[in-house]
Amino acid sequence: MGDSTYEGDDAKADVIRQLTDKVEGLEEALLSRDVIGQAKGILMERLHLTPDLAFEELRRESQSRNRKLRDLAAELAETGVWPLDATSVNGNGTSNGNGNGRRPVPRETGRPAPP
Repeated sequence: MGDSTYEGDDAKADVIRQLTDKVEGLEEALLSRDVIGQAKGILMERLHLTPDLAFEELRRESQSRNRKLRDLAAELAETGVWPLDATSVNGNGTSNGNGNGRRPVPRETGRPAPP
C-alpha cells in the first residue's frame, strides 16, 4: 500500500514539472511576441509597410541569415538599424565610423545611408 503513495507523489511531481515547463514556454512566447511587435512597428513606420509585409520582411531576413526571427527582432528593437549587417565591421575589417559597424536606415527613404 505504501508503494501507491510514492507512485502518486511521482505522478504529481511529473505533472508539476510539465506545467512548469509549459508556463515557462508561454512566458517566452509572450516576450517574443512583444519584441516582434516592436520590430514590426519600426519597419512599418520606416518602410511604410503593412503589418503583414513588415512580418514578411522579418521572416525573409530571418531565413536568409539563418537566425531566429525573435533574435533579429530584438536586435532591430535595440539598435534601430535595418537591414542588419552580418558583422559589426565593414567587409574590409574597418568600422564605418558610427561605432557599431552598421548604417542606420534613414526614415524618409527606408534605404541604408551611404558609407
